[in-house]
Amino acid sequence: MTLAIGPGPSTPTPLRFPSPIGGIAGTSFKHEHLKAILADGPKRGFFEVHAENYMGAGGPPHRALDAIRRDHPLSLHGVCMSIGGPQPLDKAHLARFRGLVARYQPAMVSEHLAWSTHESSFFNDLLPLPYTEATLRHVCAHIDQMQEAIRRPILLENPSTYLAFTETTMSETDFIRSVAERTGCGLLLDINNVFVSATNHGFSALDYLADFPLSRIGEIHLAGHDEQADDDGEPLLIDSHDGPVADAVWKLYEIVIERCGPMPTLVEWDSRIPDWPVLQAEAAAAQAILDRRGTAARAEDRHAA
Repeated sequence: MTLAIGPGPSTPTPLRFPSPIGGIAGTSFKHEHLKAILADGPKRGFFEVHAENYMGAGGPPHRALDAIRRDHPLSLHGVCMSIGGPQPLDKAHLARFRGLVARYQPAMVSEHLAWSTHESSFFNDLLPLPYTEATLRHVCAHIDQMQEAIRRPILLENPSTYLAFTETTMSETDFIRSVAERTGCGLLLDINNVFVSATNHGFSALDYLADFPLSRIGEIHLAGHDEQADDDGEPLLIDSHDGPVADAVWKLYEIVIERCGPMPTLVEWDSRIPDWPVLQAEAAAAQAILDRRGTAARAEDRHAA
């Protein structure tokens, strides 16, 4: 599998969204792994947590996170801000999110290009958006509001989707590029989401990545998915985060790292949680790819000198 990735119709600056922790691999932090993680002691890597799991004032969740944070960088990943929703952001939720950023000083802060609220209702899902100028305006306004509140740029994650809107007037990659250029945010490229959406909608994951604004990436996500079939017997993938990363996703990841160079990579595993060594092995596989690319880049630099 090969991929030629060009600069696209416009080349945003900076040439690469800066990362404070470089090309290291990490995993989702799960409390059932705390004892094993602490027994291992400080290790290369980082942990990502869902912000909404830590919005209480204290208790065991914060004690566990304090212990992890002493030795490892954190990535704070929001799942309920509803950046794509038409109504204003929930001020209380935003204030709690701001407090977490101030308390833990995470290396990365991210949210989803999705919506999950309507008036007083909350939907326990990340729902898709029509890609229109109107949607673009309120997404950018919400990101501006969030970034102003936490006083730092966020990383916006591309979604996994299962339907498309007839009113859409621009591609997902054009929409994401426009958001990044207008707000100054970085991007979280979830490669499993790309593969899931490409399979479900019948487009090329390679073409999507060729048009994605790779220079804005500040973090990468990898995850497992569930293979099903729709009512017509066509393949239907579900972004389940309940198993190992698929071979096809690993191949796409290698292509992206070859183009972009090493960058923080997170292996998500959120249900049917395995024993800690299984999750460690997935992160180690990502780290091996990052290290190979880093070694090759250094060799190229020496040769050029």
